[in-house]
Amino acid sequence: MDDAGVRKKALAKEMEEKTAAFDRELEQKTAARISCIQKQMEQEMQEELDKQAADARGMIARLEETYEKQHKLYAESLFRSMIKE
Repeated sequence: MDDAGVRKKALAKEMEEKTAAFDRELEQKTAARISCIQKQMEQEMQEELDKQAADARGMIARLEETYEKQHKLYAESLFRSMIKE
């Protein structure tokens, strides 16, 4: 009877150790996967921000070009509308 109790305690301890080892391994794998996904998302976000910044620079350049070509026309139109009665 005592032998069965000792074996039962030993098996319970072994299962507890295996469970703890499994939990640690799973936690490590989960943390690694989360880190990988986070890095991927940060990279994608940075790429999107870079694209948006490039698009904004292009738009500003086109606006400046349009202004340089037509600023006299804009000024004359504004002046005429101001003096118009």
